[in-house]
Amino acid sequence: MINPADLFAINKAKTKFAQNHPKVSMFLQYVMSKPIGEGTVIRMEITRPGENPVATSMQVTQDDLELVELLKKLSKKK
Repeated sequence: MINPADLFAINKAKTKFAQNHPKVSMFLQYVMSKPIGEGTVIRMEITRPGENPVATSMQVTQDDLELVELLKKLSKKK
């Protein structure tokens, strides 16, 4: 069971994140509004100050989806 104080802290941090990064928050809400299925391509890019961007992508497989479901089950057991 989650400690109520921890839950409050998580909600406060989530609200602050949404205020600091409204476009990212809206993007995540949109993306998570539908299931991510097999064949979906996920691209990521990180650019640190003074460095060149580093990027990668992946195509979601059935194995990936099974891993996510397993992680969800494990997180509910805590």
